[in-house]
Amino acid sequence: MAVTTRMLGRSGIEVSALGMGCWAIAGPWAEGSQPLGWGAVDDDESVRAIRRALELGVTLFDTADTYGAGHGERVLGRALAGRRDDAVIATKWGYTFNEATRQATGEDASPAYLRRAVTASLRRLGTDRIDLYQLHLADLPVHRAEALFAACEDLVAEGLIRAYGWSTDRADRAATLGSTAPGAAAVQHALSVLRDAPEVLAVCDKYDLASIDQGPLGMGLLTGKYTAASTLPRDDVRGLTPGWLEWFRGGRPAPEWLRRVGAVRAALTADGRTLAQGALGWIWARSGRTIPIPGCRTVAQVEENAAALHRGPLPAEQFVEVERQLAALRTAALRDADRPHWPRPTHPQTHP
Repeated sequence: MAVTTRMLGRSGIEVSALGMGCWAIAGPWAEGSQPLGWGAVDDDESVRAIRRALELGVTLFDTADTYGAGHGERVLGRALAGRRDDAVIATKWGYTFNEATRQATGEDASPAYLRRAVTASLRRLGTDRIDLYQLHLADLPVHRAEALFAACEDLVAEGLIRAYGWSTDRADRAATLGSTAPGAAAVQHALSVLRDAPEVLAVCDKYDLASIDQGPLGMGLLTGKYTAASTLPRDDVRGLTPGWLEWFRGGRPAPEWLRRVGAVRAALTADGRTLAQGALGWIWARSGRTIPIPGCRTVAQVEENAAALHRGPLPAEQFVEVERQLAALRTAALRDADRPHWPRPTHPQTHP
């Protein structure tokens, strides 16, 4: 059964059930010599991909001010020129960067920086409002986050943003957002068939928040195009692999994650879906609050992902088979005592 729209939590904003993640189209930027982007991109193709997504019913576009050191927002703004009212723009703040050098420079969790950041994002996006403004600092102490959410309430009152959220994989942080922030609408967190997030999803249910799902295709592993022999270029964040990135190691797909893809492939594609479409269908079957935001760099990728909207959630029998195949592997991967949270960077990253 097709699934085309979902509510953005308690905001009253309706969005497509599938979003487009815009990290990969932001182009190069780095922290020192560590690349944080996905290599060189064709901005014209990125614009075509965004516009094609709109044509196919995708309305939610998720970016961050730090992606490409501001370039990602500029590309999105260019693509949506003349179509702004057809789109729901989500962006993030919290990390600092130098646009001229395309270098990440740290982070700033002050309310004063929040005000400067939203003003700069509005300018780069070419818009008068941001639909969903998300705190990008996943592990910020609760009392500091609460001060920022209070400042976000002022931005809502001024009409600069419509709603706000937190990009974090930590259930305790998500619960703080849901319980203390009146204008909160969503938690952005990692979720895929390879890495479930039951605690965060439970918080979303409790507080009527949307689950915006980064990494729904395992940074490409769930597209089926990577094998054990694949090597990513060194200007790609997956090629010169930082310690927080678990899907790839040394520029190659991590063998343990390729094994999990192999275990689930048949169940995800049993009804004729592509592997990527099956992975998206699993997310929709997992919860009625989920909105996956796979990254896309080409029109072809947009078209394949958008086709999943018409197939909808995985049928119950396929979902059960996926869970059966992955039960033991997932338990081993998620040893909570060893790894209570998905690794997060000390610098800008995805979503993803």
